[in-house]
Amino acid sequence: MSTRELTCIGCPIGCALVVELNGKEVISVSGNSCKIGENYGKKECTNPTRVVTSSVLVSGGDSAVCPVKTEQDIPKKLIYACVKELKDVVVKAPISIGDVILKNVLNTGVNIIATKNVNVV
Repeated sequence: MSTRELTCIGCPIGCALVVELNGKEVISVSGNSCKIGENYGKKECTNPTRVVTSSVLVSGGDSAVCPVKTEQDIPKKLIYACVKELKDVVVKAPISIGDVILKNVLNTGVNIIATKNVNVV
């Protein structure tokens, strides 16, 4: 049996978690003050995921770039590949918050969306 010590990022409290593992199976999570911490500890040790934030280039807009993010979290191991996919993306203004910039990034079923409005110049 092994343990992993984590700091929960599920809410602002930042509980110090101790996750007991038997191989890759979670036996218990302790140190959490809410259910979010328990779920985070289990997920982080079995299938860690993250929301990815980045930016894309804009053509014809009042801003040269537009910040974007994944609509949902994606597997942590795909973060760098996701950012690489966005490197050459150029979108045309106007752009509204929530517009889909890239559908189904890396076949995850998750879209990349705009997080800022960009108007036409």
